[in-house]
Amino acid sequence: MKVCIGLSGGVDSSVAALLLKQQGYDVFAMFMQNWHDTEGTLHGDCEWEEDRFVAEMVARKIGIPFYFVDLSKEYRKRVVDYMFDEYSKGRTPNPDVLCNREIKFDAFMKSALALGADMVATGHYCRKDTIEENGKTVHRIFAGTDPNKDQSYFLCQLSQEQLSKALFPIGDIDKPQVRVLAKEADLPSAEKKDSQGICFVGKVDLPVFLQQKLKSVKGEVIEVFDPFYEKNEHYIFLRDTLSSLLKDSGKEANMITSYISEDKATVRSIKGDASHEGGCFGECPFDTEKIKSLGDEDFRKLATPMSYEDIKFETEVYRSGKKHIKKTRYKENPFGKIVGEHDGAQFYTIGQRKGLNIGGHKDSIFVIATDIEKNIIYVGEGHTHKGLSRSCTMVANEDVHWIREDIPMTIGETRRYRVRIRYRQPLQDATLIQRENGLFILFDEPQRGITPGQFAVWYNDDEMVGSGVISI
Repeated sequence: MKVCIGLSGGVDSSVAALLLKQQGYDVFAMFMQNWHDTEGTLHGDCEWEEDRFVAEMVARKIGIPFYFVDLSKEYRKRVVDYMFDEYSKGRTPNPDVLCNREIKFDAFMKSALALGADMVATGHYCRKDTIEENGKTVHRIFAGTDPNKDQSYFLCQLSQEQLSKALFPIGDIDKPQVRVLAKEADLPSAEKKDSQGICFVGKVDLPVFLQQKLKSVKGEVIEVFDPFYEKNEHYIFLRDTLSSLLKDSGKEANMITSYISEDKATVRSIKGDASHEGGCFGECPFDTEKIKSLGDEDFRKLATPMSYEDIKFETEVYRSGKKHIKKTRYKENPFGKIVGEHDGAQFYTIGQRKGLNIGGHKDSIFVIATDIEKNIIYVGEGHTHKGLSRSCTMVANEDVHWIREDIPMTIGETRRYRVRIRYRQPLQDATLIQRENGLFILFDEPQRGITPGQFAVWYNDDEMVGSGVISI
């Protein structure tokens, strides 16, 4: 079998190539160039030339043919332009997910197949197998064995067709062992540091990078105070509705993300125990029958984030100094305060705390919402701020992607899965609810920083079965 390894110059793809060669495959390497520009990159230059040099040396060391392909036009059109567009709408994209779906396992894969490859391999830390279900071939993808390097999240948008031609040689190896194998084989990439930042672009100063296309416009930063939530109708609806869904009807729903030291990401399901369906850590706190009885529009409202547009500021005239000069100031507002200025709401994302430059607070300040039309950023103080946590989110039906095409959910169905909304987040217990107006994800515990544009990914035990773009 002829296999093309996507050789990036890093240690992971290098060891993947080495293992394929040792296993007897007819292997050739291909390096893809996806980015030329340097604006916004922290190193001031593109590192692809050095990466290509290392990749070529690795191929020579292993003894496999080496090819080069320039996919920069496809990358700009299908990944970077998407990223600019999402940020312009106040959403938080994940370019690495799109890079895998649109470039590595599409444009790159087509180039590899054109050169005679039967399969395409990468250095991702994930696992794959193939089974027969009802007479059909089904390709499954699993989390990598190393919990610190599991990269399955980035492959959450792959199709069955793409998976049918994909190989992941290092998915069942820990990262330290990968380094050991590279050193033993004296590979040129053995000591090379892992790449960071945006896929194929590298580490960037995001506002500077985005300013290539998005205009910088000054706007207000408004801090939201706790009394706002005590009076807000939507917050009261969220709290009361979540409480009504609890199995313990006399209890009030938790509205703030809790921080538990134990690592639930490594917990596996207890076979035969229905409360651990999908590999969830424990029993669902919500009543399934109560969930099913809640209307579609109520679920949409439950998934809708807080709005702060009702926080208004009135001015008043006062006299200052010995000469009693007339000046204007904002009246005190118990719900919020203008605490700073920003360069453009589209450059910030929910949950962000760096780059705000707001002092005078005991705890960290976090972005809790952005208003792109009015160019306003709303912030809150501390990890436990009420605006930072949400229990329910929604994926539009057209954005739901089942990797396991043979097990889609039907209207009215509920399932328990483990879910993450960002890379490296420990998997969270959740109930997925399929309705006419969308797929809703109801987390057992409130989650911090849920943001439209992010990919929610759900797992059954270690198997990644589906994903979708968070719409609200």
